[in-house]
Amino acid sequence: MKDWTIGIIGGSGLYEIESLEARRTLDIVTPWGAPSDSLLEGVIADTRVVFLPRHGRGHRLGPSDLNYQANIAALKMAGCTDILSISAVGSLRADLPPRTFVLVDQFIDRTVARASSFFEPGLVAHVSLADPICARLAALAAAAARRAGAQVVEGGTYLAMEGPQFSTRAESRLYQSWGCAVIGMTNMPEARLAREAQLPYATIATVTDYDCWHEAERPVQAEQIVRCMQDNVREARLMIEHFISALPARREASPIDSALQSAILTAPEARDPVVVAKLRAAAIL
Repeated sequence: MKDWTIGIIGGSGLYEIESLEARRTLDIVTPWGAPSDSLLEGVIADTRVVFLPRHGRGHRLGPSDLNYQANIAALKMAGCTDILSISAVGSLRADLPPRTFVLVDQFIDRTVARASSFFEPGLVAHVSLADPICARLAALAAAAARRAGAQVVEGGTYLAMEGPQFSTRAESRLYQSWGCAVIGMTNMPEARLAREAQLPYATIATVTDYDCWHEAERPVQAEQIVRCMQDNVREARLMIEHFISALPARREASPIDSALQSAILTAPEARDPVVVAKLRAAAIL
């Protein structure tokens, strides 16, 4: 077996990975509650894989209803070493049409109603998030997406909005003026929490529509997204198989593996033992 354990978070439309072998269900309850659904553990290309459908099977949970802390903590407790996030997004650029796969490298977080940290009063930490995406994972994912036949763009800023409604035209044009490439509702605080959990993280943003800035296109509707999403999911499943097959047998250490090393400011004797116990139970400390 390769010494990676890849956590895959499946976005809208991706609720199952058929190629998983030796599969079993993991029901994990974290110190922050239960994740969106049971985890599915299995093997692809001699690599352990743990899959979590972000919105639950059957898409039961909206973007602001997700327990992001529990989702990331459950993957950490399951032994994941790295996370690959698949997310349906809208395009904010004319050169990123539907069915494009964008390997985002930055985020602007406009969410307001979500717990965004594992740390609480009694244990203060400030991780670096200057580069929120693991470049190693992103490069491997880009190559795998090309092998799967997708149109791939490497680099771009993901605007994370609260939702569940889509943008107004004014908002969409504002985000364009900021230089954003795509817009979605789920990758923040997911990426923040992955960094606190010391898990390298990469996003494959699969474009389903132009956001409503595009005057020549019909304003985005849910049924339009679903139609394009079905095509994207087929390529995403192939991309996952190629990505995992291409992983080297040995996983080299990443600086993200020790992101907390110099991030905790609270003196050991001043740390709240209840908060410490939660973080240790989730293998974050």
